[in-house]
Amino acid sequence: MTNLSQNAVVPCQLVGPMKIIGPELNGELQVPFATFEAPLWPSVNRGAKISRLTAGIKVTILRDCMTRSILLSAESSENLANILSSLQNVRAELNQAVAATGRFVNLLNIHPEVVGDLLFLRLEFSTGDAAGHNMTTKASEAVLGYLLKKYPELKYISVSGNFCTDKKVSAVNSILGRGKYVVAEILIPKEICEKHLKTKPEKIVELNIKKNLLGSIISGGVCSANAHFANMLLGVFLATGQDAANIVEGSQGLVHVEMRGADLYFSVTLPNIIVGTAGKSKKMDFSQENLRILGCLEQRIIGANSRRLAGIIGATVLCGELSLLAALTNYGELMRTHELFER
Repeated sequence: MTNLSQNAVVPCQLVGPMKIIGPELNGELQVPFATFEAPLWPSVNRGAKISRLTAGIKVTILRDCMTRSILLSAESSENLANILSSLQNVRAELNQAVAATGRFVNLLNIHPEVVGDLLFLRLEFSTGDAAGHNMTTKASEAVLGYLLKKYPELKYISVSGNFCTDKKVSAVNSILGRGKYVVAEILIPKEICEKHLKTKPEKIVELNIKKNLLGSIISGGVCSANAHFANMLLGVFLATGQDAANIVEGSQGLVHVEMRGADLYFSVTLPNIIVGTAGKSKKMDFSQENLRILGCLEQRIIGANSRRLAGIIGATVLCGELSLLAALTNYGELMRTHELFER
């Protein structure tokens, strides 16, 4: 096998500044954005301009956890029912087993599912400023070790049973969350919408219903109704050294838009933003520099830097989504833009 010595190079530019309001960030900042799709830079910039002309993008993080689902089996579902009824009694021991695997990992919740003689346990962990892929696997192995010793009737099947769910489309992640659950929202006065987005608020509301909501329903979308969340996720993921495959579940999210009097309320909800500011890929020169630009390498309480990054990504997604939907309300604008920036 031939070893490739060169690195893949993806063009990267700063977009913004965008005005963001949230618990881990408050102010204007530019965001490193890596993509081969050149029109995305001016599109996100247009959304960022709207944020500066208004009170800003309000970002809220509702949940923060990383998951791994272990899979075991027993002689029958009756055996599994008895084991499940006693799990709460050994929670302290499970917590200790997890804590012994690392300083920054803690067991938060356990969600069980029984299928015949199979037991799926979806384990939720806090992982500090790391995305937590390896951290949760190691902690899950510790949980497995304890359970197999405590309950000899159990048999090991896998340290990952697809109930996590990692890098796959699922309903469970949107319902229970995986990574950071982020909501970003903005209120846009009518005159700003018409002058700078070149459309009326009512048109964006109508398009969101007919394209994002109804279009996603007839396509069979799973817990997802958006135009192109994945584009913005990938842009910031690549720039900051994230595992880009996590945009699969990360792009499952919802756009909710409504009229507030004559003004436009616009929001994006992303239940599965899986990012970190600590870990091997975040120590590369380019990712370190870009995380520094975003203020995500500061001395803060554990987990605050990764939550800050997730909030910035949520705001970036809003900027790109808002700009595209506005463009789509005008016949021919999307194609004209692509021809302008790509040819």
